[in-house]
Amino acid sequence: MNELAGALSPYLRQHAGNPVAWRQWGPAALADAAARDVPLLISIGYSTCHWCHVMAHESFEDRTVAAAVNDRFVPVKVDREERPDLDAVYMQATMAITGQGGWPMTVFAFPDGTPFFAGTYFPKAHFLRLLDAVHDAWSGQREELRHQGAAIVEAAAAGGPAFADVTVACPLDGPCPPAPPVRESMLDRAAEVILASADAVNGGFGSAPKFPGCPRSGSSSTRTCGPGTRRCSTT
Repeated sequence: MNELAGALSPYLRQHAGNPVAWRQWGPAALADAAARDVPLLISIGYSTCHWCHVMAHESFEDRTVAAAVNDRFVPVKVDREERPDLDAVYMQATMAITGQGGWPMTVFAFPDGTPFFAGTYFPKAHFLRLLDAVHDAWSGQREELRHQGAAIVEAAAAGGPAFADVTVACPLDGPCPPAPPVRESMLDRAAEVILASADAVNGGFGSAPKFPGCPRSGSSSTRTCGPGTRRCSTT
C-alpha cells in the first residue's frame, strides 16, 4: 500500500493498491528525491483516461516494474483534474520534447521539479528500457541532463505557464506560496473568449465534439483533449 489511499482524488485512490510507492505532489516527495539524490517520476492522468488505465495495468500493477521504479526514483501520481496547473506546465514540456501531448503523461524531473525527459504512454517493455536509460543518464550524464532540462523549460515557457509558478511544492492541505495576482484585464479577456464559443442552444462550447479545447500558442486551432483520448488531436 502506498500513500494514495488517503488522497482526496478518486483517480489517485485508484492507484492506492499499486506496488509502485506512489507519493502525492508536495514538499515531502520533492525533499525525499533530493535526499536520495534520485529523479522524480511524475505520472499525470485522470480517472476516465483509457490509456492511463492500460499503462497502470501493464506497468504500475507489475512488481518487476514497481521494483525498478521504487529503487531508482521517487514516483509521484498527479490527477490533472485536481492539479491543472501542474498538468499545464508539464504538458508544455512534453510537447516541447515530443511535439505532441496526451495522457498518461510520463515525466522524469530533477528533485526541484525541472523536467529533463517526458512522453505519454509507454508499453511495459519500452517503459522498463526507459527506466534503465534514465537511471544510466542520471548516474553518468547528470550535467547533460541539467542542460537539457534548462532548454526544455526555456522552450516551454514561450507556450504556457512558467515552471516557477507551479514547481514550488504547494501543500495539499493549504494554499500555495504567494504568487502575483492575475490581472483583471486578463480574466475579462478569458471570459470573452470562452463565452464567444458557448453554444446557447445545445450547451457546451463550439461544435461537436464538445470536450474543452486546449488552445495552441500563436494559432487559432485547438487540440481536442477529451476523456479516453491517448493524445490531443489538432482541429
